[in-house]
Amino acid sequence: MTSSSSPSQDNKRSYPEGLRADALMEEDVAWSLDTDGERDGDQFDRSERAALRRVAGLSTELEDVTEVEYRQLRLERVVLVGVWTSGTAKDSENSLAELAALAETAGALVLDGVIQRRDKPDAATFIGSGKAMELRDIVLETGADTVICDGELGPGQLIALEDVVKVKVIDRTALILDIFAQHAKSREGKAQVALAQMQYMLPRLRGWGQSLSRQMGGGKGGGLATRGPGETKIETDRRRIREKMAKMRREIAEMKTGREIKRQERKRHKVPSVAIAGYTNAGKSSLLNRLTGAGVLVENSLFATLDPTVRRAETPSGRLYTLADTVGFVRHLPHHLVEAFRSTMEEVGESDLILHVVDGSHPAPEEQLAAVREVIRDVGATGVPEIVVINKADAADPLTLQRLLRNEKYSIAVSARTGQGIEELLALIDTELPRPSVEVEVLVPYTHGQLVARAHADGDVISEEHTAEGTLLKARVHEELAADLAPYVPAPLV
Repeated sequence: MTSSSSPSQDNKRSYPEGLRADALMEEDVAWSLDTDGERDGDQFDRSERAALRRVAGLSTELEDVTEVEYRQLRLERVVLVGVWTSGTAKDSENSLAELAALAETAGALVLDGVIQRRDKPDAATFIGSGKAMELRDIVLETGADTVICDGELGPGQLIALEDVVKVKVIDRTALILDIFAQHAKSREGKAQVALAQMQYMLPRLRGWGQSLSRQMGGGKGGGLATRGPGETKIETDRRRIREKMAKMRREIAEMKTGREIKRQERKRHKVPSVAIAGYTNAGKSSLLNRLTGAGVLVENSLFATLDPTVRRAETPSGRLYTLADTVGFVRHLPHHLVEAFRSTMEEVGESDLILHVVDGSHPAPEEQLAAVREVIRDVGATGVPEIVVINKADAADPLTLQRLLRNEKYSIAVSARTGQGIEELLALIDTELPRPSVEVEVLVPYTHGQLVARAHADGDVISEEHTAEGTLLKARVHEELAADLAPYVPAPLV
């Protein structure tokens, strides 16, 4: 019987014992496609051999984890879940599309999205136990490692839904907080985001194993002299978070003082202020750059800029005013963020005029207007005059523009990208800014020219004539300047 031999056996050679290592090296070096191609398979570089390669569907992120809430969100492959409780199906789809944009801004890959029609979210699992099992099947099918719910879930709902789907579950609030944490640049912005995150995290702390063990209780000397059960580790964590929150609030209050001083200085000099408010990604920073040349970051991304920017601007008639870009708003903005950013949003309440920017190319611009006005009410700025600036007019549907211009009394269509309507907007700002209340007609000696300069800077000069005795000035000014000009009112002719 003839036995078959493999090529490797045919090529096998005998070597003395001392030359065996050299022979092995020769076999490794003498590689050929014919003899070794099938044996070795795919070849990898050294860096590729040493790299970690993620295998989809094998995530065990929730197993043997003791402190889930302390981990930074690592959104990679997500499935979105929404509950349709009111409105039309189109409204619920728009809401889920916005959640998808938020997830992509946070760095996630959206794999799928589902909506359930219910009168109200389920108190246990947000979508009900049966639908939660269906969601588990979708997660397994897509290989997702995170589920994002379009709403704010309670601690019990998060735990119950995680127990069913077996992957990490977060809600809309946690997602927005994560985006804010990525985009905050200034010291105040980082402090405000950190405070909001701790407020959200405090009632959602949970632990396993050692997290529920207790420290030794009180008593003198320790050991067997304990008199109480002591704190569990999770109670210690809650106490430390409260202490950090108190410290953060003090720091934010100190930063608020500096901004109030600047605001009072502007008021002392009678400089009007205009605040730009609006939905996120509506083009607020682009409009600020177009009006003032501020050079603020512009990016087609939700919450690209968080830190408020104040720039000096001038109306076509020469009046000076400040233009402040505020943080963008979004539907169902977490109340933690509204509270933490309240000091920043006060720029809107303290302004003399609000430029309410809305994206004219958005499928539902009226919903954006309603969401922003809800936040404006929360910060107590309902009494401030408002101009609705319909941005992105070059990309908007003409019928949508006509509808918005017809429904909003004080509105104007512009394009911050092309410059369309910017001149008309500047003229409208000049008209709507508050004007000085006192009208004066004075003859100011040339030795007091600083009063004339103040009238030009802080007031509204109607006419000016240079005579032999001085400057004959007719203007509308503030009460303080009117009192300084009172001695120069010309005497009536007899």
